[in-house]
Amino acid sequence: MSHKKGAIGIFDSGYGGLSVFKEIKKLLPEYDYIYLGDNARVPYGTRSFDTVYEFTRQCVFKLFDLGCNLVILACNTASAKALKNIQKKDLPPGKKVLGVIRPTTEIIHTFTQSNKIGILATQGTVKSESYLMEIAKFHPHIDVYQHACPLWVPIVEYGEKDSPGTSYFVKRDIERLLSKDKDIDTILLACTHYPLLMNVLKKHTPEHINIVSQGPLVASSLQDYLSRHTEIDNLCLKNGKTDFYTTDNPSEFNKQGKIFFKQNVFSQHIEVI
Repeated sequence: MSHKKGAIGIFDSGYGGLSVFKEIKKLLPEYDYIYLGDNARVPYGTRSFDTVYEFTRQCVFKLFDLGCNLVILACNTASAKALKNIQKKDLPPGKKVLGVIRPTTEIIHTFTQSNKIGILATQGTVKSESYLMEIAKFHPHIDVYQHACPLWVPIVEYGEKDSPGTSYFVKRDIERLLSKDKDIDTILLACTHYPLLMNVLKKHTPEHINIVSQGPLVASSLQDYLSRHTEIDNLCLKNGKTDFYTTDNPSEFNKQGKIFFKQNVFSQHIEVI
């Protein structure tokens, strides 16, 4: 594999990673980026570990083929189910893949006073217990409670985030999470789709509880990583250019992408297998 300079790759199973990418690009606008959404095979949240690993590996290597030396898995399910295997078994020399779980768990303690944290995530992320293990590693004094919200991703992707039904399901899921411990004072949105429900979340969450989105945390962690790993930073192009690819319909990606990315998105179709 070539070690020429390349763009930073951003991968997600669909649109949600754009909410993380938006924060990365805001903080680090000078870098070149290639965003790849595997929209043809979304959702990943209900798929097996083996399937998520294989799909993620294919997309990561497609980004390597496009010249990326560093790839960010801007997807909690891929980070939970595939990242460690890819890092241990698959990485060519000089290539790096990072996820969203570790940057989040390293700093989550700064948001809680009670040391009681709630996690809202997909079924796949909850079942992986990745957040339980990572937070225990960095902050063993913190108690963590998880709750899966399988309807939230479809709600966002079908444009129903402002419907009465959405309000009902969000309220129900928050109440179920908070019922696990009355002292929970921080809720982590451990799915990149969930920040688009922030207005509904705030409506049904007590004011004293912090609701934490991952985008700014991941962006800050990437900035720190690049400053500490100059050998990787030197392999990143810095022309401020961004390309978007989807494994599905570009026109649909562009429409949905604008909602997540908060600016116009112009994508191209790509095959990853």
